[in-house]
Amino acid sequence: MVGAGGESVLETTWSQVLAWRLRRCLLDPVGQPGVAEIVRRLCGVQAQVPAAAALAVGVRQADPVAGAVDEALRAGEVMRTWAVRGTLHLLTPDEAGAYLALMAAGRVWEKGSWVRSFGVTPDEMVELTEAVAAVLDDQVLTREQLVTAVGERLGRADLEAELRSGWGAVLKPVAWQGVLCHGPAEGNRVTFARPDQLLPTWKGLPEPDDAAQVVIPAYLGTYGPATIDRFDAWLTRGRSTKGQLRGWFAAVADRLVTVDVEGTAAYLLADDVDDLADTPPAAADDVRLLPAFDQYLLGPGTTATEIVDAERRPEISRAGGWIAPVVVAGGRAVGVWEVGDDKTPTEVRLFDDASVDGIDGKGPELDDAVERMCTVLAAVSS
Repeated sequence: MVGAGGESVLETTWSQVLAWRLRRCLLDPVGQPGVAEIVRRLCGVQAQVPAAAALAVGVRQADPVAGAVDEALRAGEVMRTWAVRGTLHLLTPDEAGAYLALMAAGRVWEKGSWVRSFGVTPDEMVELTEAVAAVLDDQVLTREQLVTAVGERLGRADLEAELRSGWGAVLKPVAWQGVLCHGPAEGNRVTFARPDQLLPTWKGLPEPDDAAQVVIPAYLGTYGPATIDRFDAWLTRGRSTKGQLRGWFAAVADRLVTVDVEGTAAYLLADDVDDLADTPPAAADDVRLLPAFDQYLLGPGTTATEIVDAERRPEISRAGGWIAPVVVAGGRAVGVWEVGDDKTPTEVRLFDDASVDGIDGKGPELDDAVERMCTVLAAVSS
């Protein structure tokens, strides 16, 4: 996974890498990609907060349309399920199985820490998974209906109580095994379905080594260059075994090279080396607002100091897993902002060491970025 003679095939800078990632993340330039294209390129869009997912799509479209994500879900172009890092994501059905297969490979639900936290043994998880598959056969159920049906089928009032108290965490492994995903919403109520019955393009779960040949190139093609540890932090928060990771990267070794980014050795797809080398460095006056939980940050992670200064991380990665909306200049996070009650950007606050003009008419760059976000907010919220 290196160049000839074991040397890196390219020496580059973080500024050049960030410019390349902005383009690969469909942020520069902004075009008119569809929802599925955006979801595929970003290796999923985090959807714990539906409004944030809609903004993540809208900010990548020159002319965002209200309800685009909901329409893509209804059409089966994308699906919503628990995926990387155990969080809800939008994924394309034809590739979702690969992401889920790598999540399931760790079998975290069989570990003692999982059993102690959630009170469900590995044998009970097998029973639960089989019961979910059975009760969802040819039907879509609400959360309450699913919990009731599973409890009745198993004849386990105690397990039903566990599902009601911590059901989200307990059902994640069921989703990772491809047995369950979110179905069409019923008003404000979540529903669940079997992906093999809900989604015509669902392909099931491949073997992990085969899944790695889908997921690793997709990740590096958008968020590279990256180390193995960074990939694992994005995928499982560092919970994959070293042996698994080595095996997965070995499965795609013939497609990877090593590049040097200001002294850091990282992997990149060989096909992308020339494209990265030809990318001009990110311009400091290239300013944009990104929504909460945006994949531009979540792909590399908020610990990626090339994007987020370590001392600023607490202002972005907040309590309760909240990832704040950010102001980005030259590819780096230089401030934060909030969405006001009137669906406009409010409290735009640059970090003290930021060198971006634009607040209160001091310069055009930030003002233009705020105006652009106003347009996106108005479009997706209408």
